[in-house]
Amino acid sequence: MELDEGLFQWGLKAAGMRVPFLPARAGLATDVLTHNPELKTIRSPYADGEELLAMPALYLDVAFVHVNRADRLGNTLVTGNDAYFDHHVVRAAKQAFVSAEEVVEKFELSKEEARFNTFERSLVTGVIEAPFGAHPTMCSPNYGWDMKHLKEYSDGASEENGWANYVEKYVQGGEEQYRENNGGTDYLASIPLPAL
Repeated sequence: MELDEGLFQWGLKAAGMRVPFLPARAGLATDVLTHNPELKTIRSPYADGEELLAMPALYLDVAFVHVNRADRLGNTLVTGNDAYFDHHVVRAAKQAFVSAEEVVEKFELSKEEARFNTFERSLVTGVIEAPFGAHPTMCSPNYGWDMKHLKEYSDGASEENGWANYVEKYVQGGEEQYRENNGGTDYLASIPLPAL
């Protein structure tokens, strides 16, 4: 399904709210409807009678999200300046697994810290500690994007055996070897955050 970011988010929200669709203006008068003939429109039942796109719920079987900190009970803290769509993804999924830069036994959160807990622990199926688990993407404020790695990954798409070479170098050796092949933990921790 070809969607813009707004409709994708709306579909996840609908699934998280356990409703079959959410009405949206996004996508109307665009090629979204051309490329997705299964999408329907709906007329507002109120006096305005406005025609809206009925974005269907995007239910997920499994969600994998990475956070800054978690506890063994499934409480999570996303302390960067962007929580992305993690809370929508988790709520839309039948099962949600969390990896975290750091996992502790049990949080004792202050009211200031509690705002970084963006989804309910009852939605979390499992938790694992995975330092640098968002690499090569960013986990603010811990580390930024590894553009060197992302370029290698992207360039490999056009090379013969590019994917196989990538898997051999970065996947087959396990997590410790992955970190070493990317410059080691000191280098990963030093990748700067993008300037905002």
